[in-house]
This record gives sequence, C-alpha cells and structure tokens, in this order.
Amino acid sequence: MAKKILSLALLAACATAAQAADLKVAIDPTYEPFTYKTPDGKPTGFDVDIANAVCAEIKRKCVFVEQVWDSMIPGLQARKYDVIVSSLSMTEERKRVIDFSDRYYKTPSAIVVKKGTAYTGPASLKGKRIGVLKGSTQEKWALGELKPAGVNIIPYEAQDQVYLDINAGRLDGTVADKVEVHGGFLRKPEGKDYGYVGPDQYDTKYYGDGIGIGMRKGQKELKDQINQAIKTIRSNGTYNTIAKKYFDFDPYGN
Repeated sequence: MAKKILSLALLAACATAAQAADLKVAIDPTYEPFTYKTPDGKPTGFDVDIANAVCAEIKRKCVFVEQVWDSMIPGLQARKYDVIVSSLSMTEERKRVIDFSDRYYKTPSAIVVKKGTAYTGPASLKGKRIGVLKGSTQEKWALGELKPAGVNIIPYEAQDQVYLDINAGRLDGTVADKVEVHGGFLRKPEGKDYGYVGPDQYDTKYYGDGIGIGMRKGQKELKDQINQAIKTIRSNGTYNTIAKKYFDFDPYGN
C-alpha cells in the first residue's frame, strides 16, 4: 500500500510539473502572416514563431489556444490561457486591465480601398463601407477618425472575413495593419485591384506603443522572464532569423 501511495504521489508530481512547463498561449489564427494555419491545421506565423522562441528561452512548452479576437482579454482574465501572443497593441486602455512585455514588433496600419479611389481625407470616403476587426485598434481608429466623416464602419469577428466580404462586393475596403493586409489580401489575386490610401497610421492615441505579449496583472516573475527572453532572441540572431521568414524588412520598428 505504501508503495502504491508513493507511486501515485510521484505520478501526481510529474503531472503537476508537466502542467507547469506548459505555457498556454492565445492566438487568433486569422491574421496572416502573423498568426494563421498551415493547410494541415497547425498554427504558424511570425507571432507563433516568436512565442515558441520565447518558450524555448524560459524552458516552457507553448500550447496554443485559439480565441476570437474581441474575447482575447476577457479570456486571459478568466485564466483560459497564460499569455496572448497575437499582435496585441499596447494601448493605454489595455494597460489598465492587463500587463505587457516589452515590445517585440511595431508596424503601421493604413486604409485599403479600390485602386483609383480619390482620397483627400476621411470625408472623401463618406458613404463607403469599411470593414474592421472587432475590438482591434484599427476599429478604434476607424470609429474615431472615419465614422465622424460619414463612413460606415462594419465590425467583423475575424480579419479574413473582411477580405471575403470585400471580394463579394459587400465592403469597399478595410483599415488594417499594413503588413497583415499585404500578406492576407493585397499580395493575393483577389487583392490585386486594391491598395493603400492616406498616410501610415502610428497615432499612439489609438495604436499605443507597438506590439507586446499580454499577461495578467501581478505576474512579475513571468513578465521578467519573457522580457529577458525577448532581449535574448533579439541579441542572438533568433529574432532576425524568424523575421526573414516572413518579411523583407525589420518589423521591430523604431
């Protein structure tokens, strides 16, 4: 009996250790080239590779959890996962409810509409239907800058659904991260008739200070470990190797 109890205790300890080694990472896999799926359904993309590199540095195993974008932060607070590594902008509004790691990339957003559209400012898009990712910083920007000028802003649960409705003629365009919209739409045959208008968008009022890894408040040890991991992969060449898989520029930004 004593041996049996000891064996059960050892099994429980091993299970606890294995569980502790896992880091549950939330992603929205509809955001190519940052987070998307391979044809066989595996998560991939720049965010996924960065998460795996960070996990390797902190001696944890990444376990990816798919989550609809506008439920990302509520899911984190409900402890469905440990961190968010899914192109989450570090805005002041979000910093009030969760913590962030140091930045791991920073790219601009922009308006995308049909080529030849005469754009002189938000008012020139009056009456057009612009699709945005629900709960995103691009939605905040569009509601703050385009909607007052009479532009119809239509929220979607996933960015790839926006592109489907542009192709179907139900939308006139989108506001999106420039790298994502290039990888997910413009470089594909269905996006050949569309392009950027207006200036690149970096306004910290809407977009914050770049992209970081989100985590619950009070996790100082985890935050310190992740920050050190980001520093390490930036300095040892891992970050650049990952970036070159997806981009022809340094996404870390200025």
